[in-house]
Amino acid sequence: MNPNDSDVRRTTNTVVPPIVLAHVFVVFNDSPTPKMLEFRTQGFNSYAVKYSPFFDSRIAVASAANFGLVGNGRLYVLGLTPQGIVAEKWFDTQDSLYDLCWSETHENQCVVAAGDGSIKLFDIALDEFPVQSWQEHKREVFAVHWNLVAKDTFCSSSWDGTLKIWSPERSDSLITIPTHSCTYSASFSPHSPSILSSVSSDSHLRIFDLRTPSSASNHLTASIPLHAPPQQRPQQAAAAAVPPSEALTHDWNKYRAPIIAAAGVDRLIRTFDIRSPAQGPVAVLPGHEYAVRKVAWSPHLSDVLLSASYDMTCRVWTDGSALGAGGAQQQQQQRQQEQKEGGIRMGMGMGGAGGDQLAFGGGRQLGSMGRHTEFVMGVDWCLFGAEGWCASVGWDERLLVWDVRAIMG
Repeated sequence: MNPNDSDVRRTTNTVVPPIVLAHVFVVFNDSPTPKMLEFRTQGFNSYAVKYSPFFDSRIAVASAANFGLVGNGRLYVLGLTPQGIVAEKWFDTQDSLYDLCWSETHENQCVVAAGDGSIKLFDIALDEFPVQSWQEHKREVFAVHWNLVAKDTFCSSSWDGTLKIWSPERSDSLITIPTHSCTYSASFSPHSPSILSSVSSDSHLRIFDLRTPSSASNHLTASIPLHAPPQQRPQQAAAAAVPPSEALTHDWNKYRAPIIAAAGVDRLIRTFDIRSPAQGPVAVLPGHEYAVRKVAWSPHLSDVLLSASYDMTCRVWTDGSALGAGGAQQQQQQRQQEQKEGGIRMGMGMGGAGGDQLAFGGGRQLGSMGRHTEFVMGVDWCLFGAEGWCASVGWDERLLVWDVRAIMG
């Protein structure tokens, strides 16, 4: 089936003729201003989305048939055109695709992570087959990430409890690092070519430095329990403790080198300063109603991040760092006032913006987008143009391209 022939629906559920391509405008808050574009990945449930680092009009989506439980996968390469979002090319794979990343050196190449343990490199200038394929992981590969500094390697993580580092020029992996736990997310630091991180089912964030000897704990330099409570600060109430749970996603801050955001099954987003791994989270952001599947720091603002959740929403947050100490004090005063008034409320409809007992650090939710109708699995920011444009994908077979600023209260 041609992806451009997929059904497209407006928010009123009126069918748009296929000639419109797989693209619509969606209205926010009854405003006549178009704020969102849509593409339907009919028959395939999406897991990940990434903007090209070379073109502001190109987006790739990794998807799977039957929700990734059994069946084929498909890599979509989509173009944003004046006529709508069009499928420039797509590649079918034998197993589900769970993640992808663009090459930082070749504008047409993209790496995908598959459910059969394979990793494939596609060149969108060619047809049908990958230009390279690797098969070393023993279980599903759930994450791939390109080295943004050195640009000549990428990493992967798998349910088999390992990280691997690869070169597109080599037929086998360069390094294998055990994590001894099902590892859902791995990423190189955007500030160093030799530092990478991962989060796993054992509720830990791990930091690895490839400059250290491999005999020294397999390059491990820090192992941070995500569930540890933050250290109590002056004029702030003690944070509530939570049990360990699976960590599903994390991302490095693009401006503050030691800061990482992580989230997972316990619905909380936390930020950490890896220079002080024992201090616990710097900020805790409650608000999602189900597990958080993806977090992504803004490429434009140092305190803003975006999240996607199984509660079918995408939410935008500030971690409070731009507010300074005053933001934390204001949050504490608000919390005390709410408790005096007879309980915890949800921060004027902002889902934990300051009225949740688990909130910590002065951060808050800035807005929520609830146009998806199934689990939201992936989000990504556009690197180019006006700050605020992003893309999200989910199990509802939809890619949505939208402006974060339209939902910020």
